[in-house]
Amino acid sequence: MFTGIVEAVGEITALQPSGGDLRLRVKTNDLDLGDVALGDSIATNGVCLTVVELPGDGYWADVSVETLDNTTLRGWKVGIPVNLEKALTPQTRLGGHMVSGHVDGVGEVVSREVDARSERFRIKAPAELARYIAHKGSITVDGTSLTVNAVEGDEFELNIVPHTLEKTVTGHYQVGTKVNLEVDVIARYLERLLLGDKAADPAAGSGIDLAFLAEHGFYRG
Repeated sequence: MFTGIVEAVGEITALQPSGGDLRLRVKTNDLDLGDVALGDSIATNGVCLTVVELPGDGYWADVSVETLDNTTLRGWKVGIPVNLEKALTPQTRLGGHMVSGHVDGVGEVVSREVDARSERFRIKAPAELARYIAHKGSITVDGTSLTVNAVEGDEFELNIVPHTLEKTVTGHYQVGTKVNLEVDVIARYLERLLLGDKAADPAAGSGIDLAFLAEHGFYRG
């Protein structure tokens, strides 16, 4: 588990195709690896990766086909910056929100504009994730815990302050940039709980519709 509070910005320094999947090397720059061991997890642009080698100035990790198919990782190039966060410990301050490092889908930056000293970003999410994104709720974008400032259909807005622009990869975003999205895990569990006994029915799938919510008094059209 992670908090979505980025600890450092690293850099992809090697990408090696291996048997249909991928092995990558990350230079960690300011991230302290003194307490990192083989098998530990590091969120890399929001993707939970397992450390398989520690060359001293970074780490190597293996990436499965599943991860390549469901994150931005397939499009990564040597030299791109990546947000880094080590897995939380019982002593970690939970400054963001509970983040699993399991990407739910890939979004796209559709606008960026200056707003005083901050900047406003508008991101289009996959349609199937829209129901989990709420005004003033939390969302993880490339591993950064952020607050949703507005929602319109499958698009949402973020207000990014100067510190976040400087200390994360957010400052590199342009219109068209693809980003890893992880929705609030509480929303996913709540949706599943509302299914009740229907959760065991394969026909129920992984979600619920508005008619079901209305039937149980959680939605008014």
